[in-house]
Amino acid sequence: MDEALLTLLRSVDTPTVCNAIETAEGKRGFNAFTRGTVMASAPDQRAMVGYARTARISALAPSPDPADVVRERRLGYYRHMSEGPRPAVAVVEDVDGADAIGAYWGEVNTNVHKALGLDGALTNGVMRDLGDLPDGFPVLAGSVGPSHGFVHVVDFAKGARVFELDVDEGDLVHADRHGAVIIPPAVVPDLAAAIETLFRAEDCILGPAKKGPMTFAEFEEAWAAFEAART
Repeated sequence: MDEALLTLLRSVDTPTVCNAIETAEGKRGFNAFTRGTVMASAPDQRAMVGYARTARISALAPSPDPADVVRERRLGYYRHMSEGPRPAVAVVEDVDGADAIGAYWGEVNTNVHKALGLDGALTNGVMRDLGDLPDGFPVLAGSVGPSHGFVHVVDFAKGARVFELDVDEGDLVHADRHGAVIIPPAVVPDLAAAIETLFRAEDCILGPAKKGPMTFAEFEEAWAAFEAART
C-alpha cells in the first residue's frame, strides 16, 4: 500500500470502502465486515487504516498464571504491537464478550499504543477516559466503563474476533464510527480507481437529487446514468 492510497483511505469512510470493494470485485456479496453497533471514541476523527496486530484480553477475574508469567506476556504483547508492517491497527478481542467490564483502552494505553506506531484500536471490549484520549488514535469499542477490572493479556498474534468479524494477523483493516471492514489483498491495486468510479457514479444520482424536487422522469434518467457509471 503506497502513501497515496493510504492518504485516500484515511479520507473516506468505511461504507465507501465496502462499496469500493464491491466495485473492484465487480459483484455484491463481500462479507468481511463487522456486525452490530460500535462505539466510537471520537466519531469525527478520520478512519483508522492498517494491518492488524491481534490479541485477546480478559478482565472478569485475575489471570490464573503466576505474576511473572502475566508480566512477561504483557511485555510480549507490547513488543508485538511495536513490530510488524505499518500502518497498523490494534485489534483486541475481549474474551469476556457481553460480560466485559475491564476498560483496557484508557488515557495511558491509547497514548502508549499511539507512541508505538499504531493507527487506532478496534475492540469488542471496554474503553474509558473519554475526552482524554489522544488525537489521531481513534478507538472503536463495544462499551464504555469506569474500571479496568482485572484486565490482562490472554494471548497475542493469534487472531481476534470482534463484532462477529474474524480478523487474522496482518489483515488490512479500515474502520470508523460505522464499524470495520477487511480489505481483500486482491483488490488493493484497484482500490483507488474503484473509489473514483464510485464517487463518479454516485454524483450522477446525488447531484440531481440534492438540487431539489425531481420528477420521476428526471430520476429515471439520473438512475440510468448512475448504473452506467458503475460498470
